[in-house]
Amino acid sequence: MTSTTAPEAVAPAAPAKKRTSRARLTVRRFARNRMALVGLGIIVLLFLTAYLGPLFNKWNYTQHDYMAFMSPPTADHWFGTTQGGQDMFALTMRGLQKSLVIGLLVGMLTTLLAATAGAFSAYYGGWTDRSLMWLVDLLLVMPSFLILAVLSPVFRSSSWLIFVVMIAAFSWMITGRVVRSMTLTLKDREFVKAAKYMGVPGPVIIFRHILPNMASLLIIDAVIQVGAAVVFESTLSYFGFGIQPPDVSLGTVISANQSMAMSYPWLFLFPASALVLIGLAVSFIGDGLRDALDPNSTGAKAKWSKKLDQATDRMAMAEAPSKGTEVLTS
Repeated sequence: MTSTTAPEAVAPAAPAKKRTSRARLTVRRFARNRMALVGLGIIVLLFLTAYLGPLFNKWNYTQHDYMAFMSPPTADHWFGTTQGGQDMFALTMRGLQKSLVIGLLVGMLTTLLAATAGAFSAYYGGWTDRSLMWLVDLLLVMPSFLILAVLSPVFRSSSWLIFVVMIAAFSWMITGRVVRSMTLTLKDREFVKAAKYMGVPGPVIIFRHILPNMASLLIIDAVIQVGAAVVFESTLSYFGFGIQPPDVSLGTVISANQSMAMSYPWLFLFPASALVLIGLAVSFIGDGLRDALDPNSTGAKAKWSKKLDQATDRMAMAEAPSKGTEVLTS
């Protein structure tokens, strides 16, 4: 009789590992950067303080306390008062709100202008390229600060959104040139040529295929532009060409109290500290995004080489006792 053998048990197939998306990898790299997390925490804290702080303060930035002129920080006036009896906490929070919103809007609008102009210029070429690059060269040589200072009285009674457009109009040119040079390379790639052969319109190719391939550059540029816009707006407001009374920004608060900063430091310390914190936080976030989006950057390589050196040292220390034991036993 022939004996039948039991069929061999088939081992279950190992579950396939899920591929980690690029966005998730970027978030992980960003989360490993402590300074970037500190910068992000500072920005979130400033936003929360600017919009939630006034809810717990009984004074409005337009009110005057005629019983407290040049008062130092107290329980009633947390940041003290100005020469006119205005609450410095309310003024600083209002200025912080305006500066943060203007910086955020200018950053997004500037990056959008740069991406659109640079990509369209390189993709279409010809007279489109010549016209847009002529405009870029013209705006680069024009003194933007003086032009905004001259135009500011014209729009003095208009909305502050006009001020956002004016700042963005003089801030996109350098990034636009970088986007143009990258588009010249990308438009000769196979996926762009395939889209052309399939009859996809040019604007669709630009926004669906070309610009997403330089998303890391655009994200970093938008973050950097936010910090630059806050400083630029504060500078214009400091010289009286930006936000106009009765509204305030950090620049106007600093300008109104600069002459008394040495005798009454709280008039200058709090708004200036908020401005410095914004600049530092944006710088930390920008460095973190650069390292997270581009692992080949100098900062990212330095961090990984440092971690590799630390891991090598730990392995050497772990192997040292075992080698000593082998020598003794031999």
